[in-house]
Amino acid sequence: MIFKSINPVSEKVLAKFASHSKDAVMSALQKSQKAQRLWTEYSIEERAECIKKIAEILRARRQEFSEVITHEMGKPIAQSLAEIDKCADLCEYYSKNAKEFLKNEIIVTNARRSLVQFGPLGGILGIMPWNFPFWQVFRFAIPSLMAGNSIFLKHAPNVFGCAEKISFVFNHAKLPHGIFQNLRVDVKSLENIVAHPFIRGVSLTGSTRAGRSIAALAGKYLKKTVLELGGSDAYLILEDADLERAATACATSRLLNSGQSCIAAKRFIVIKPIATDFTDLLIEKMKSFKMGNPLLLETQVGPLARSDLRENLVKQMKKSIQKGAQLSLGGQISKGTGFYFPPSVLVKVHPGMPAFDEETFGPLAAIITAKNEAEAFELANRTSFGLGSAIFSKDVDRALNLSKKMEAGNCFINGFVRSDARMPFGGMKDSGYGRELGSFGIHEFSNIQSVWVE
Repeated sequence: MIFKSINPVSEKVLAKFASHSKDAVMSALQKSQKAQRLWTEYSIEERAECIKKIAEILRARRQEFSEVITHEMGKPIAQSLAEIDKCADLCEYYSKNAKEFLKNEIIVTNARRSLVQFGPLGGILGIMPWNFPFWQVFRFAIPSLMAGNSIFLKHAPNVFGCAEKISFVFNHAKLPHGIFQNLRVDVKSLENIVAHPFIRGVSLTGSTRAGRSIAALAGKYLKKTVLELGGSDAYLILEDADLERAATACATSRLLNSGQSCIAAKRFIVIKPIATDFTDLLIEKMKSFKMGNPLLLETQVGPLARSDLRENLVKQMKKSIQKGAQLSLGGQISKGTGFYFPPSVLVKVHPGMPAFDEETFGPLAAIITAKNEAEAFELANRTSFGLGSAIFSKDVDRALNLSKKMEAGNCFINGFVRSDARMPFGGMKDSGYGRELGSFGIHEFSNIQSVWVE
């Protein structure tokens, strides 16, 4: 099978990649087993030095890697540069903190000694998406490596160029040869990989449909899973919110990565007395974002990554309008090349419309008016998703108490949702389960072993 990488600006093929044969995959699994046995003999300090080297390579080649991201999936170059920096920061964070996260935990019992210790599981398969083609990989791989595991990457086919660069990084960072394996395979090949005895865990970031499929497959072979799936993040703008601050944060979140983020703000639920003022401000902010060539530093919104993604977003917008939503900004698709979709705003959105019920993966904002605060929370939670959420209010203590009502793995107060290496990240409901990052992320793919001494 041949996979193609297509530039979303020119719509031309950038590169073609041949899939790995079944024999090549089995060979990779064997090499990884040998490497992982050696890796477990490294002290935590020795592993940390290897991870520091990864950060050094990322920083030294950030321009090169950033351009590959932008060419393959259209992310504005300033954001691609920030993505590489974030990966390097992550490596440095775990190189400094993994020893503390993995130290033995003493438990007081009636035994002579009792403790919990953390060891590796074995091989961990990561099935990763295209929208943050470096960050998503490093987010799962670095904690797993520090825990003593080996890594297999099955990346999205439209960013196989990024996968090759990521493989280059790991192969030049003085880790045991074979500890990181980049697998160019299709979805049909995954069962044989998951079924292999050396694969002990699977981490997937992707759609809810993909998550269900992988969870079923992993369940069949009793493999640990962490799933970070889709989202339809609700941002609540309460009556006492700082509207200028709220509109700025909401527009920034909705348009980050051209709207192609699981944790992008998607549904803006506004209390009725302030709905008009907030809507006017949000439209003003959305208008100010510059759409254009993603290789230019001043560009803030690039094209969508693929033509089918734009087609689906157009369908969701049109169907919502047919059901009564009104288009207040954007929505017009240019006839030139490139999979562009302009910053757009729908108002009068309500349940039953795609803009409310579904994940809209692009720069389309949906404004929903709530009669009061109680209805606002009911509307926020009237979704199958539960990844991110935000509350805007000048009363921070009250907002913190209200955050408990949000059925989501993340809730931000007076700011937009984003991942941070120091904080656990993940969702609930159809947005998946398990956590990445922080101490929680390194424990997900550790053997949490109880030790009891009589």
